[in-house]
Amino acid sequence: MKRKKKYFLISAVSERFGVHPQTLRIYEREGLLVPVRSEGNTRMYDEESLQRLRLILTLTRELGVNLAGVEVILNMRQRMIRMQQDFAQVLGHVRKEILEKKGHPPSGGALIPVPPSSLAKKT
Repeated sequence: MKRKKKYFLISAVSERFGVHPQTLRIYEREGLLVPVRSEGNTRMYDEESLQRLRLILTLTRELGVNLAGVEVILNMRQRMIRMQQDFAQVLGHVRKEILEKKGHPPSGGALIPVPPSSLAKKT
């Protein structure tokens, strides 16, 4: 069963994080936050948006990063996440290939050929 997303109005988010609603509008205008809109065009923030806002506020309040820096950091973070997902996908394919070929004799595609006689145990 799919859970319904929970949304918060700009006034609730503003109060919860101690941020003026205009600040949230600025973050939206700068592309840092993208709230969903209701049919009546009301801004509504989901949990993912709130996590992103927490990160923005940490960067600006605690680390002194300006909005341009926040944008760069968020973009780089997104790129890193995509790269990690791509790497995990490639790694999954490699693992699958290894498991499929496990137990099968080498097909002659080895980088260094090993003659069968050298595999015999020397005593």
